[in-house]
Amino acid sequence: MKERITALRKEVDDFRITGADELEHFRIAYLSKKGEISTLFEGFRNVPPGEKKETGQLLNELKQFATDKYSDFRERLTMAESEPSGIDLTMPAYPFGEGTRHPISIVRNEIIDIFSRIGFTVSEGPEIEDDNHVFTMLNFASDHPARDMQDTFYIEKKSGSESDPHDVLLRTHTSSVQVRVMETQQPPIRTISPGRVFRNEAVSARAHCIFHQVEGLYISENVSFADLKQTLLYFAVELFGENVSIRLRPSFFPFTEPSAEMDISCNICDGKGCNVCKGTGWLELLGCGMVDPNVLEACGIDSVKYSGYAFGMGIERAAMLKYGINDLRLYFENDVRFIDQFRTEIL
Repeated sequence: MKERITALRKEVDDFRITGADELEHFRIAYLSKKGEISTLFEGFRNVPPGEKKETGQLLNELKQFATDKYSDFRERLTMAESEPSGIDLTMPAYPFGEGTRHPISIVRNEIIDIFSRIGFTVSEGPEIEDDNHVFTMLNFASDHPARDMQDTFYIEKKSGSESDPHDVLLRTHTSSVQVRVMETQQPPIRTISPGRVFRNEAVSARAHCIFHQVEGLYISENVSFADLKQTLLYFAVELFGENVSIRLRPSFFPFTEPSAEMDISCNICDGKGCNVCKGTGWLELLGCGMVDPNVLEACGIDSVKYSGYAFGMGIERAAMLKYGINDLRLYFENDVRFIDQFRTEIL
């Protein structure tokens, strides 16, 4: 019997299991009630008394060896079936790099933070608006060029070619949010309105049909143009650094009177003149002015008692000046190489 035990142990050791069928065959052949090892145990009664101790020890070792091999293969097979196909769960995790914010989001958040420190709240409104809030209540004449289809994306025209208060369109500026604020709140009002706007323009390095604005509004008693200038100077210094200078040039907007354009000193040439600022030493940043009394009255605010100022800027434009970006299209191309340059920014 010793020779049979030795031969059977080698047979068990050489048995190769590659799947569930082989595993079941191994169990039936060696560990079942009618298997080889059980047959040896039944013949153990015929072993001479002097050999029983040694033979019994070998027989027990054989059974344990076969049982361990069966358990080991069954555990491996179970693990293999539970693992996703083609994935080795023992491999280390792939090192995904951290992302960064988009430059538009960085500058938007920084602008909001700057004005929040002097009491401005944030107001938001719908991107799909009506003619009344986008144009009429902001003192746009019925024949103003901005109403034309070449500038505005109309979703639904309610009446022919003439403007109608109920025309549905994509807002061309976030001033519509300011109108909604003035309709529902009484002065003092101090708010900024960041958001996405749309204009029917050809896409180029300096223009896009989609861009982002931040517009500010302050209405209270005895508000003057001097208050506006000081607010904008504070903003420019906080965003571009203490060495920046500003200048205000007369301009025209339907919803402000008087109106102005604000320039900042070129941060590329320090105001000495270069190709970016076209040799002037100045870069245009935003439009501003005192809120026209007609706008206040249209929104139900007493223009005799209250006055106010408003300003608006493109976030893309501010980001271009802050980071020296020379092509608006870069903001919308989702190029990871471009976005990755702003990894150190935390806003």
